[in-house]
Amino acid sequence: MNHIIESRQFDLKFINKIFSMADSVEKKTDNSLKGKIMASLFYEPSTRTRFSFESAMLRLGGSVITTENAKEFSSAAKGETLEDSIRVISNYADVIILRHYERGASHRASLVSNIPVINAGDGTGQHPTQALLDLYTIRRELKKIDGIKIALVGDLKHGRTIRSLAYLLGKYKNVEIYFVSPKELRVGEDIKEYLKKHKILYSERENLESIISQIDVLYQTRIQKERFKNEEEYKNFKGCYQIDLHLVNLMKEKSIIMHPLPRVDEILTEVDTSLKAVYFKQAKYGLLVRMALLKFLLK
Repeated sequence: MNHIIESRQFDLKFINKIFSMADSVEKKTDNSLKGKIMASLFYEPSTRTRFSFESAMLRLGGSVITTENAKEFSSAAKGETLEDSIRVISNYADVIILRHYERGASHRASLVSNIPVINAGDGTGQHPTQALLDLYTIRRELKKIDGIKIALVGDLKHGRTIRSLAYLLGKYKNVEIYFVSPKELRVGEDIKEYLKKHKILYSERENLESIISQIDVLYQTRIQKERFKNEEEYKNFKGCYQIDLHLVNLMKEKSIIMHPLPRVDEILTEVDTSLKAVYFKQAKYGLLVRMALLKFLLK
């Protein structure tokens, strides 16, 4: 595995190996990547993904070269193609972390790069490292993945995090997924076909409260303003699902609430103190998973 492009490329053996490595890097100092350089190339804004990758590399003893908003502050502003940028940057670093606004951009980059490329989110496509850390969070908090019931809530049409997570959940046993969204923002047919093929039970709902007492994981996502054609269309869906303490109190005692962040208004701050709220721990787990991935690719 030379590149990390989509979650479908992971099998259970690889997932378990990465999770074991993530467990181990939490407990000790590690300078195994001393002398290695990571290029952080972000064409879209990011806080958690960019900082967690950069922190992961530094914690492993490596170095970082970086640009944010590369669409404006790199040679892309002069008209350079993504492929040419990757060809050049791959001479300066040992791994490239790429966040891009176009679906499929990371795959394109991998075809011309002579060093590993990690997809840090490509438009409405995939976000495989987010899916791994989401799965790792579920395992850490619930001590299992097989047999869980999970609600994926919000903008499922444009949400790359839920796409990637759904693909990974398809590799486990007796998982049941509730896709909760307005009918205009339903999950794509490719995801549903994949789940059917892997015999994963799923259903589509518009009412969250009707199933909230049945689930082990509530995975909330924001309505993504940047994915809509105009402000008016966005406002039609903004705030359509809001998690408050009333809904939290309807959930199972040992259930958890996740969110890839950033949030806007879809989880009220009153929920933050609930023991069910693990979205900030989720961000911490992301650092461990990304440390493990960098060690795996650059060992």
